[in-house]
Amino acid sequence: MSFYSYKNANPRCCPGVISGDAVSGLTERVCVQVKRVYDSGLIQEQLDDRVVTITNYAVVPPCNCNCAGNCCPGELPDPPGPVPPITFESCRSSSTQGRIRDLTIERLCDRPCFARVRGTVDVPIDILFSDSRCVQYVGQGVVSLSVDVLLSIPDEAIVPYCIEAMVSAICVSGTYQGDNEFKLTICVTAALKVIAEVEILVPSYGFCTIPPSEEFAENVCDEFFALPLYPPATLCDESTVSTANCGCRVSGNACGWNQCGCGCSNCSC
Repeated sequence: MSFYSYKNANPRCCPGVISGDAVSGLTERVCVQVKRVYDSGLIQEQLDDRVVTITNYAVVPPCNCNCAGNCCPGELPDPPGPVPPITFESCRSSSTQGRIRDLTIERLCDRPCFARVRGTVDVPIDILFSDSRCVQYVGQGVVSLSVDVLLSIPDEAIVPYCIEAMVSAICVSGTYQGDNEFKLTICVTAALKVIAEVEILVPSYGFCTIPPSEEFAENVCDEFFALPLYPPATLCDESTVSTANCGCRVSGNACGWNQCGCGCSNCSC
């Protein structure tokens, strides 16, 4: 089972929402090695008509289209390369780790602890396209984003800080230009982070208790067997039941569960 399974009998030793006193259960102070984020900034831009060159490509197996001449699953097309015309289908980032180049950090005299951070963030992307035979290919490329931001920078220390970029991108549209080039309109998100590898002392509830894994098809009837054998009685008073049943109209006889003298305004006797 997982940490969050209803079968987990020891939820206090697993991650989750704290209910009650958060201090209760703390047993020790633990030194953990982590990447501390000193500052972070989010950049989101739409890049229009950006030309991206794919450096390599591969066939996407299997080909499920119905065009004549396509290859069957497990077979390579003949010839193996794309046959024009090329049709752009989609693209998105292939990794959340961006590469920062041409990085410059200039501390500001009028704003202590801040610096101007400039550079270029390369976002790796996968471009999905198909040829005239409906054979799909995926090509790898890079889209670049220029950044010029202010970030809080820590003072110099033996353990140096560094700048990292977490990235994500998705294409809005695209066309094939020829010579392995695509013209794309792409939405890019980049989060610049000032981080350092540090050791931090934190309060701890102890080690996690890892529950045994739960097989997908095992005990599939448990939830059904946990239901009561007989339907429970509805705990409603007479006024609630009568109000809930006043919406019906039975001419000359009854209103809901009672006779027309029940006081329902919708009764017609």
